[in-house]
Amino acid sequence: MHNLKKIVAAGAAVATLVGLAACGGGSDTASDNSANKGDADKASLVVWGWDSGNSMKDIVKAFEKANPGITVKFNNTGTAEKTSTALTNAIAAGNGAPDAVMLEDPTVTQFAVTDGLVDLTAYGADKLSDDFAAGPWSKLQYNNKPYALPIDSGPEMFFYNKAVFDKAGVDGESIKTWDDYYEAAKKIRATGSYITNIAGTSNDYQPFTAQTWQAGAKPWTVDGENITINMTKDEGMQRYIKFVQKLIDEDLIDTKTPNWSDDWNRELNDGTLASLTIGAWMPINLMTGAPDQAGNWRVAQLPQWESGKEVSAEDGGSALAVVKLSKNQAAAYKLVEYLTHGDGAQTMADTGTFPSLKKILQSDSFTDPTTEANKKTNDYFGGQNVNQILAEAAQRPTEKFQYLPYNPYAQSTYGDEVSKAYTKEITLEQALENYGKKLAEQGEQQGYTVTVK
Repeated sequence: MHNLKKIVAAGAAVATLVGLAACGGGSDTASDNSANKGDADKASLVVWGWDSGNSMKDIVKAFEKANPGITVKFNNTGTAEKTSTALTNAIAAGNGAPDAVMLEDPTVTQFAVTDGLVDLTAYGADKLSDDFAAGPWSKLQYNNKPYALPIDSGPEMFFYNKAVFDKAGVDGESIKTWDDYYEAAKKIRATGSYITNIAGTSNDYQPFTAQTWQAGAKPWTVDGENITINMTKDEGMQRYIKFVQKLIDEDLIDTKTPNWSDDWNRELNDGTLASLTIGAWMPINLMTGAPDQAGNWRVAQLPQWESGKEVSAEDGGSALAVVKLSKNQAAAYKLVEYLTHGDGAQTMADTGTFPSLKKILQSDSFTDPTTEANKKTNDYFGGQNVNQILAEAAQRPTEKFQYLPYNPYAQSTYGDEVSKAYTKEITLEQALENYGKKLAEQGEQQGYTVTVK
């Protein structure tokens, strides 16, 4: 199979950022990592990524001071989608790629499969597994080898509006299982509110993967060039489908309001939506999107499918990888390690990134309720020590889960089929079966051998 076919098929036909990094990656497609290692202590690096915490300038400056032989040019590529598209096209062209790149966690596999990233085992990255939270670490593995190091994490959490729950006679802290959640949903609906919303749009793709992940589902498996799609017969998928279908049939969830819409924020702000299962990065979004509910919202651990278990899953996250085309791979890895595992990781955490590094998650400073940032968040959440609860979730065990090597396509087309279940045109099982067929067709078009169960 030709990897170039997959690379081109995985990308969108849009303008790229190749010109920004003409001095970055090499102009050939050498497949031998050792030929491109370069000097670990002397290089001019180009990095692509986004800078949501506005901290990259200071981090790069500190790295260059600690590594005087290395200079770094950070190109802010704006969004994860633009970054991955630009990288796809640069790799296909064989030049203009950066030395290191920031990617959304689920996208890493796509570039690992198509031989666009460096297997970081050569630099000892595989020995760092115990230093990171299990969820984000597991998403960056391909053939049991790390192809990126995690920047942050997004353990799925249970956020709920205590005022609405109290009105319904529901103790949010007592919701330990999804069966408990279902019983709570009925009581909350009786008050006129909904326990949550699911509209089945593309914005629901990440929560969908997180919740099926936690259920132990394997909607797809990737084994080299072989892909198996099992959207409805897998045991974990059946568990998820039956539960969500029950919520749809009994009108226990708002199926009309999509995530991240103006209506969504309005309903969170007026109490129409009483809870969310979403990533640990959500607090700041609630604080800005639902200001009238200050003091009412709380955060708790995700309900479990089996009582007594403590299984988590990831919703979102980003990582840094070394690009295969780079002629400065050793120096690029040194930067990646610094940003994710070294001093740079602390700076990112200090500027709002939810960390994946255990030593930060377990540090007193991260959970200190007296810091200005923590105090503001804790006040909004009724005095809870929010980071302490989030940090506990980030360190919970996770089931094994894979993403498809064409994850951007899987996300963009999710709503095309799945939304029909939430408008009650078809059942969720039928919608996911149709979605699985589209995923299989895409895989076959890219040259994979696909089996549908």
